[in-house]
Amino acid sequence: MTAKIKQTKAGRLNVREYESRALMGVDAARLTAEKIRWLLGEGGEVNMVFAAAPSQAEFLVALRAEKSVEWSRVNAFHMDEYLGLPDAASQRFGNFLKERIFDHLPFCSVHYIQGGASDPLAECARYEALLKEFPPHVICMGIGENGHIAFNDPHVADFNDSKWVKIVDLDEACRQQQVNDDCFCEIGQVPRHAITLTVPALMSAQTAFCMVPGANKAMAVFNTFQQPVSEPYPATILREHPDATLFLDSESAQLLPELLK
Repeated sequence: MTAKIKQTKAGRLNVREYESRALMGVDAARLTAEKIRWLLGEGGEVNMVFAAAPSQAEFLVALRAEKSVEWSRVNAFHMDEYLGLPDAASQRFGNFLKERIFDHLPFCSVHYIQGGASDPLAECARYEALLKEFPPHVICMGIGENGHIAFNDPHVADFNDSKWVKIVDLDEACRQQQVNDDCFCEIGQVPRHAITLTVPALMSAQTAFCMVPGANKAMAVFNTFQQPVSEPYPATILREHPDATLFLDSESAQLLPELLK
């Protein structure tokens, strides 16, 4: 399956558009695996951060098929987690990733954010300390309908945050997206608070791969390209990352036809 790719740049951000989200997922996984193998070739272990969302589904399926990667030298993290959901809830991001990738590959270690911790602030400190001990090499992420990265919604995003992990309240657009993605039946079921990696934590990764398929993400993609780099449009910060690639399909790129060739 050969992918026909349109490419451009937005600031320092590399952008690749594919005809379908399936092709996008396969090629994003190929390039991610290529980067991991290169990093492992430099010696030591590789630390990765994953996003949990339906937009990542094709990518995760393709990535776990990359058997040539020495996964036993990769430490896995994830970038956010709801507060207040039962440990076994399918909507828990740790459970999403456990089912789709963490249980499929022999990672060196997998570090879960404990959304049910009795002291959420202490849990933030614990996870931040782990990330500082294992600084991220590769982050695999998405962009929300409201432009968020991880759970850094526009009203809480801080490009100069002093913390790497914090508790946030989720805005209505973010919570509605969880319903739009069929993760919850109605917005009243969606938690109002979560633990998230902050923007500086996400941007600290040496390499960022950002998979954003689907028509519901078209406006967020447009804003990522066209709006000033600023907290009201959190994903715009990717335009300043030294090694980031945005993967789109024809639906998410539909507002950018003149930019991609």
